[in-house]
Amino acid sequence: MRQVKIGVLGGIGPESSAEYYLKLIKGLQQKNCVHSNPDYPQIIINSVPAREFPAEVDISKDLRDIDQLYITGVKQLDQIGVDFVVIVCNSAHVFYKELADSIKVPILDLRDEVRKELLKRHIHKSVVLGTPWTIQTGLYDFEGITTLKLRSDDILQLYRSIYSFNLGNYDQPKNTVKEMAKRYVEAGAEIVILGCTEVALMLQDEALPVLNTVDVLVWSTIEKFCKLRDG
Repeated sequence: MRQVKIGVLGGIGPESSAEYYLKLIKGLQQKNCVHSNPDYPQIIINSVPAREFPAEVDISKDLRDIDQLYITGVKQLDQIGVDFVVIVCNSAHVFYKELADSIKVPILDLRDEVRKELLKRHIHKSVVLGTPWTIQTGLYDFEGITTLKLRSDDILQLYRSIYSFNLGNYDQPKNTVKEMAKRYVEAGAEIVILGCTEVALMLQDEALPVLNTVDVLVWSTIEKFCKLRDG
C-alpha cells in the first residue's frame, strides 16, 4: 500500500473544516479500511480566512475578485505535494475550473459527486439551501431533476443566517433555516440539498429528507483515497 496525502482547503467557515475532518476519520473506520494508524491517509488542512462570498451574485467575476486566498490556498497544498485536493466550501465549487486550472493535482469535483448521488437515490425534485452563489448559479441544478426556486427574500434570509451562524450565533439562524426547509419540503421537494457547510451544521439533527454535501464529499474522498492507496 502506498502512502496517500490528501489536501483539504478548509475555512469559509472553520467549523465546517472540523466537521469534514471528523466525518472523514469516522468514515474510514466504518468502511473498515484502516486497521492500524499507518493505514490512515496523511491529511493536510489549509484553513484559509478568506472573505465570504458577497450577497450579490456577479458571474462576470472570477475567484480572485472575491479573494485571492482561495487560489493561494490550493496552490499551497499543491506545492506540499498532495495527491489530490478536497474543497469543503460549496460556493467555491462555482469556480471549480478556475481552481482546478491553477494547480497540477486533481480537485475532487463535488458537483459531479452530488449529481451521481441524486441519480442513485432516484430524486426527481429538489431544493437547494446555500449561499446566493450556490443557488443562483445553479451549481446543483441538473438535467432531469426539477429544482424548486427559492423566493428572493428567502435567499437573502439564508445569506444572513449562514454568516450569523459562522460568527457563533446559533439559535436564531438554525430556527430560520429549519422552518424554511420544512416549507419547501411541504411544497414538494423530495430532498433538501444542504448546499452550504453552515446549513449542513444547522440542520444536522433535524428529521428532514436531506442530502448533506459534506457527507458526499467525505464518501467521495474515501473512495478516491482507497483507489490510490490500494492501487
